[in-house]
Amino acid sequence: MEKTKQDSNLRHIGSKLLIWYKKNARDLPFRQTKDPYKIWICEIVFQQTRISQGLGHYNNFIKRFPDVKTLAEAEENEVLLYWKGLGYYSRAINIHKAAQQIMNDYHGRFPKQYDDILQLKGVGKYTAAAVSSICFDGKIPAVDGNFYRVLSRIFADDFDISNSRAFSYFSELAHLILPENVGDFNQAMMDLGSEVCKPKNPLCNECPLNEDCLAFSLDKVSEFPVKTKKVKAEDLNLKYYFVHRNGRFLIQQRKDDFIWKKLFEFPPEITEELIPFIKSVKTVNHKLTHKNLSIEIFNVEVDSEDIWESFITENNFTVTDVEGSHDRSFPKPLENYIQNYDMAYRIL
Repeated sequence: MEKTKQDSNLRHIGSKLLIWYKKNARDLPFRQTKDPYKIWICEIVFQQTRISQGLGHYNNFIKRFPDVKTLAEAEENEVLLYWKGLGYYSRAINIHKAAQQIMNDYHGRFPKQYDDILQLKGVGKYTAAAVSSICFDGKIPAVDGNFYRVLSRIFADDFDISNSRAFSYFSELAHLILPENVGDFNQAMMDLGSEVCKPKNPLCNECPLNEDCLAFSLDKVSEFPVKTKKVKAEDLNLKYYFVHRNGRFLIQQRKDDFIWKKLFEFPPEITEELIPFIKSVKTVNHKLTHKNLSIEIFNVEVDSEDIWESFITENNFTVTDVEGSHDRSFPKPLENYIQNYDMAYRIL
């Protein structure tokens, strides 16, 4: 799109959005604070989670880890436990490390400058802009999918949002309509994109910007944003052995490599001595962002105490039961398997 208009001619759009936001802003608990720690946590929590689904998780997390110091001093496994149900566990590992960064590099005080916030582990440009603008009056638009969608429709701009330059391109576009209060503007864009300018079936007649929206005037809203590049999901096969005896089963913690880092899992292989104890196998399909998983889980019920003890000793597995598993974080497919085991094999 050729930006031939002067910035001043377009800033009324941002101002109009703020007027709408003051009347229609969603009543969310993290909007009652300017605490950068809480804003940061909420931004990370809701990156891949709907607010309606993640709000309870956010509240529980903040209740247990109310500040940077508490989070930094916690054990990583406990942080993972309180992240349970949100998925994308690498985010939990990153915020734990970032909290320790803040304690070590900034004497426990959340950094105020955008560039410093951006240096925190796991913090990208969007999150840094959101925290900077909401908490410290930074003047940087928090460009995300909502920005792409709203701006591409306002300007009927066909710039491909999957292009590697999309963030910079739409950041420039956002600056054309940016009002003085950037913090509220960023939150207003989030609400508008979530509640009105939706990906499908947008409520254009209720939109405060419909008079300024070129795509709406051209009756081409459904054509924007433009996204041509699609990431093909990788097919991945996994195999686990649920080795159990008398209500107890074996687990181990994953390392930092591959998917589900630092979560607990079942043994990925067994010795020949355990093969006769295989009772059944179940195949579970599970989708991640860029992976389609096919997971075979073998039910291995061990009758021999000697073979059971030998397998544990040789492989250094952790022995737990259903109650003990509640204190650890598992990938969702394995967590579901444990729940089914509890119902089927529970010892009364």
